[in-house]
Amino acid sequence: MHTIPVWKLRARFAERLSELYGQEVPAYNTLVEVSQEVNERVMRAQGADAERLGSISRVTAERHGAIRVGTPQEMRQVSRIFAALGMYPVGFYDLRDAQPSPIPVVSTAFRPLPREELALNPFRVFTSMLVPEDRRFFDAEMEGRLRDFLDSRTLFPTELLDLAEIAIRQEGLDEADTQRFLDLAASAFALSADPVDHEWYQKLEAISSVAADIGGVSTTHINHLTPRVLDIDDLYLSMQERGITMIDAIQGPPRWDGPDVLLRQTSFRALSESRVFRSADGSTFEGSLRVRFGEVEARGLALTPRGRDLYDELVARIDSLHAINPGRDRQDIAREVWAASWPSSERGFIEQDLAFFTFHPGDGAPVVGTGAGADLVSLIDQGVVLAAPIVYEDFLPRSAAGIFSSNLSGGGSVDTNQGGAARDLAWMSEAIGTPVRVPEDIYAEEREASLRQLAQQLGQPVELPIGQTSA
Repeated sequence: MHTIPVWKLRARFAERLSELYGQEVPAYNTLVEVSQEVNERVMRAQGADAERLGSISRVTAERHGAIRVGTPQEMRQVSRIFAALGMYPVGFYDLRDAQPSPIPVVSTAFRPLPREELALNPFRVFTSMLVPEDRRFFDAEMEGRLRDFLDSRTLFPTELLDLAEIAIRQEGLDEADTQRFLDLAASAFALSADPVDHEWYQKLEAISSVAADIGGVSTTHINHLTPRVLDIDDLYLSMQERGITMIDAIQGPPRWDGPDVLLRQTSFRALSESRVFRSADGSTFEGSLRVRFGEVEARGLALTPRGRDLYDELVARIDSLHAINPGRDRQDIAREVWAASWPSSERGFIEQDLAFFTFHPGDGAPVVGTGAGADLVSLIDQGVVLAAPIVYEDFLPRSAAGIFSSNLSGGGSVDTNQGGAARDLAWMSEAIGTPVRVPEDIYAEEREASLRQLAQQLGQPVELPIGQTSA
């Protein structure tokens, strides 16, 4: 029996979802086409430098999807489907305090963990879960109705979950089971034709459009599917030239002349899609919903905890300056703050311990082992050591909330006088039944592994810049 390995299952699933979403949301096909055109332009202009943060083959294949579930049980079930694809929960994102539109969900992202698995196929799914217990959004009566509704539905058929367990146990599936798994999984994430209870959906939508999209329908579905682009500013303009309405701004760090960091995202606006609604008397009628959109992303350096602290500090500074000068474009303010605060080169990020890199022997003269530590930055300057940036593979709560909010049909409602419901990474780990990894821990492990190997290859310890751990 020939077993299809996990990474190929993941790649084939990503392809199936891309085909499905392109049929359901044709503007997504335009987004993919424009992304590829932009990437080709960047490659022609920059050559090998364009692949500093990932090969063009990887960038072209890269996607992240987004789904929404309602309960810990649904989250546990979908986690097994993703585990069959070699994808595990990384990061905890709380969108309930997002501004300007709080969203009653907490999220994690399922993705491959090892760098080599990401290189084979870097598929991720940002997965949000409703928090019916949060009194800022839902009173006791609404929570009870939500729980009853969510408990009565089945998102994932038993056969799909059984095949997922087989794939986890065998680290893959045979061809026949692969086809069946992909058919069932794609169907589970397709937009349902089931009639939507109009009155119930409206009650939830008055609280949050996202809550209605989760708790007002009988199934889940792909909310967006996101390609990666090498120049998101070019794409933003190119999509508008195609007549596609984009959200008001690119979320995340500004465009500037130094190294890109973390994640920049934008999307075309959610489109009106035909849906069948059911009235209180049981009759049905044609209507529309506006919940799904086309997102695109550009990725930069993964920041260390020191770098994330600086990033958060600068974002707060930008917000403060914009509040004082509301007439100024926020992106202009951000570029000025960025240029004044970040190093202008990767070397500076290494020297100040602001971003994660891996380190490898270069073509420079070998260092004679003396037992004394060699300064890493000096070795890089001499060409003895090469630094390769670690790409940020995860997400930003503020950007995710900004994308969601920019595509909401209404502002919703929140009672800030009420108490919330405690949710954190430990809670999410228990709810899923598997540890949710901290992104920075994964990047640090990758860096440390490269440093240990480098020290062995050089035959002596390496003295690292301030704040980093010696190998």
